[in-house]
Amino acid sequence: MSAKQKIRDAAHTLFYNQGIHATGIDSIIKRAGVAKQSFYNHYTSKQELVLDYLDLRHQQWLDLYALRLQHATSARDRILAVYDAYQDHAEHRYENGFRGCGLLNAAAEFPVASPERQRVAEQKAQIQRFIEVALADLKPTLGDQAGYLAQEFAFLLEGSISLAGLTGHSALITQAKASVEQRLEVL
Repeated sequence: MSAKQKIRDAAHTLFYNQGIHATGIDSIIKRAGVAKQSFYNHYTSKQELVLDYLDLRHQQWLDLYALRLQHATSARDRILAVYDAYQDHAEHRYENGFRGCGLLNAAAEFPVASPERQRVAEQKAQIQRFIEVALADLKPTLGDQAGYLAQEFAFLLEGSISLAGLTGHSALITQAKASVEQRLEVL
């Protein structure tokens, strides 16, 4: 494994388990088992590593979503696949247990206008857009309502993942999915 990958893996685990601000570069270097210079050969700053972490977390979810999409045969299935991918992410084996959405946890540590919060906002908007496009495909007559409904579905999604992280019960995501299924039945 390359030094960069060791650094990424160590940061990924420590940022998720301890928080970003609570994790220093020295602890990342120690866990990765690399020299300090090796860190700076790959990252110019901790902020650069944090942004890489956020991209990696999001890509992990996108990969889970892509797997779920392989079985989706309709626009309805594409919407529900978003929830299933969140469920998959919540049920991943985390070193110290599931603590909720790593992106939301990270965003909470930074000021509103920071690049880190902006990155998370963009990633969350992309997920909401997946829902909106599927809603528009499911029922073209929704028009502008597709955006509002997608936002409502995103509220359920993000609320369920946050509560699942607090309680340690990923079944809350399943409950949110069931609520969405009920709403889709009456469209």
